[in-house]
Amino acid sequence: MKKIKYLFFALRPKQWIKNFFIFLPLIFGKKLFVYPTNLKTIIAFFLFSITSSVVYLINDIIDIEKDKFHPTKRLRPIASGKLMTREAWAVAAILGAMSIAFSFQLNIYFGMIIITYLALNVLYSKLLKDVVIIDVFCIGVFFLLRIIAGSIVANVQMSHWIIFTTVLLALFLGFNKRRQELSMLGKKATYHRHTLMQYNSYFIDQMVFVITSSIVVCYMLYTVDPATIARFGTSHLMYSIPFVYYGIFRYLYLIHKLKKEGDPTRILIADKVMQLNLAIWFLVCIAVIYFGA
Repeated sequence: MKKIKYLFFALRPKQWIKNFFIFLPLIFGKKLFVYPTNLKTIIAFFLFSITSSVVYLINDIIDIEKDKFHPTKRLRPIASGKLMTREAWAVAAILGAMSIAFSFQLNIYFGMIIITYLALNVLYSKLLKDVVIIDVFCIGVFFLLRIIAGSIVANVQMSHWIIFTTVLLALFLGFNKRRQELSMLGKKATYHRHTLMQYNSYFIDQMVFVITSSIVVCYMLYTVDPATIARFGTSHLMYSIPFVYYGIFRYLYLIHKLKKEGDPTRILIADKVMQLNLAIWFLVCIAVIYFGA
């Protein structure tokens, strides 16, 4: 039973929250209540989540020595020795094969996205994560693949403004996570992640400043885009803008003022104010898109 518990933790189901980006094309494509499109998207979400768990297993195996220097990652099942690497490889192989097979059954192009996501993550773990700036750009690409996957399954052409906003948001979270790793690990930072020696807080703050402005501008342009207004029959989506602003400011407040760990998943799960803000933003979007509020 303990092995099952450790395996469950190694799969990192809490990180599945990132895969909710797959639902964006469904929501903004006005197909949230369209069957069987919504069911296919739910299936795609779980398949992508299983794939992401395979990636986490492989990443933890590759980074087992580096993770031992990290104050929290050293407690993970593989780094702590509670789950053997051969066991992790076996589970990764089984789940990986299952996710690929079922993904191609769902949609051939979705299956290609799954393979691309797996291949790029392996390349990231072995090489690209040690290339400064490119390491964070890879995070943006991974989120872009989620959007593309959702668009394929829902058969929706996403607005380029939403795509830009999603990628920029991923870069925003990625750079902030690097900053928190620098702050938390101190002199041991380079033992955990080689690229951290090429970053400093001032440089990252400059990147975050540029990206923060770009996120809000892109989302604002999406809400007032004539194509968006024509699709939804109203310009009221602009009323969701304040919640985007607040979410970004709240996140920055938590990691800079309250010194919370920069992992967006942990912050979202732990901070009730962030959850409430996200819920209100979602309800406003639903009201405008589906009920013309």
